[in-house]
Amino acid sequence: MAGKVYIGVSGWRYEPWRGNFYPRGLAQARELHHASRQFNSIELNGSFYSLQRPASYAAWAEQTPPGFVFAVKGGRYITHMLKLRHAQAALGNFFASGLFALGPKLGPILWQFPPNLGFHPAVFEEFLSALPRTTAAAAKVALGRDHRLKGHELLEPQHRQRLRHAVEVRHPSFVDPAFIALLRRYQVAWVVADTPQPWPLYEDVTADFVYMRLHGATELYKSRYTGEQLDRWAACIDAWRRGGQPQDARLVSFEPPPAAGQRDVYCYFDNTDKLHAPDNARELMERLGLPLTPSAAGRWTP
Repeated sequence: MAGKVYIGVSGWRYEPWRGNFYPRGLAQARELHHASRQFNSIELNGSFYSLQRPASYAAWAEQTPPGFVFAVKGGRYITHMLKLRHAQAALGNFFASGLFALGPKLGPILWQFPPNLGFHPAVFEEFLSALPRTTAAAAKVALGRDHRLKGHELLEPQHRQRLRHAVEVRHPSFVDPAFIALLRRYQVAWVVADTPQPWPLYEDVTADFVYMRLHGATELYKSRYTGEQLDRWAACIDAWRRGGQPQDARLVSFEPPPAAGQRDVYCYFDNTDKLHAPDNARELMERLGLPLTPSAAGRWTP
């Protein structure tokens, strides 16, 4: 038995993709519809830059097939401006802004931290403990919203489910077994982030799922992954989805993760600038034997 595997790209609106990944003449309003028939998941990153609206989330859900999943990026106002401090109202705004309109297509929530934010145990303990683990708990957090939504809010979950959270760190102080232990305590995934920048690249398993972001192995956001590199990532995913970990895993902590018979894996390519992300995602799907299109019933079955 193995966990589900979701592979896709980070975002879907990129000018260079038009006439390349997207068929020439495809209306921009149809781009998500097209992309969601090529991948079983996409990372929704507009939510990082600003609060979205329920109507937008509902439209995105409507355009994608059954079984499709969105990963949703947490707001940079929380992570980059407030730096997690005094964030109760901001968290309320985020969860009230329309995420519930995705229904069962709401996947993990990604919290990306800036390179100048280091590991402060008390701050991260408070933040991780405040993250809701179910849509019912998220609805309670949403009640703490403030005036910024101006009536554009959705407070009632349309689908009851667990919520998963993942964190991407970019400061060397997080290379600390204490941080790995903290993530495991709250069942939050350490993001496996591949990048040529001097950001931490480790592969510790800290939750019942694994979250990957592949930014480009040699040139940030640009370089294409070679067949050999994709072979290794495929082997890693295969180990993780079966509840294990790669023999050559790069680890912060040598304390083993909690035993698991299987784990779901979410993997997003962010090497977008030179059109490589869609190709690399499809190549990785092939290596893992994942379906390259929805079933005849129009449903993704990862």
